[in-house]
Amino acid sequence: MKNIIHLSARQNIKYSVPESGQVKLSVYNPVGEEAAVIVDGNRALGFFEITFNAADLPSGTYFYRLQSGNTVQSKKMILMK
Repeated sequence: MKNIIHLSARQNIKYSVPESGQVKLSVYNPVGEEAAVIVDGNRALGFFEITFNAADLPSGTYFYRLQSGNTVQSKKMILMK
């Protein structure tokens, strides 16, 4: 299925920042509650990779949201342990 990411309990996530500034990468459960904050801070323009440890989250469907300046991207992901 397009735009769905399958995650294990520990996963490297790659993302890009289109312009320098505040960046927030968060994970939400299906009811919209924030389950984890992966990145929250200033980043320079460029490509990044971070390890997301989802060991404390139960298996299931989640959504991640990347906000950088005026750009917001959201996608669905499935956590399978």
